[in-house]
Amino acid sequence: MGFDVTAEQMTNKGCIDMAVRFGGRVFILEFRVVEKDDGGQTTLDQIRGMRYWERYWGYADTIFLIGVEFSSAERNIIGFEWERLHDA
Repeated sequence: MGFDVTAEQMTNKGCIDMAVRFGGRVFILEFRVVEKDDGGQTTLDQIRGMRYWERYWGYADTIFLIGVEFSSAERNIIGFEWERLHDA
C-alpha cells in the first residue's frame, strides 16, 4: 500500500514508538499506558519534549505528531491528541 512503518525507532533522545511514512508525510505515534487520567503530562507533550520529529525534519513535506493513551484499568483508549507541524 506504500506505507513505510518503523517501530521502536531510536533517536539521540529516546525511542519513537512508531513512525509511518506515506508519500511526503510522516506520522509519529507515541503510545502510553496510564493508571488513571491524572491531568499531568500528555503523550503529545512527551513527543514534543523528546523532539522526535527532528529525525524527519527536511525529509518530509508534513509531519504529524500523534499521542495515544491507554487505561491500564479500562484496557481502552482514554486519550488521543494530534498536532500537525508546519510544513517541514
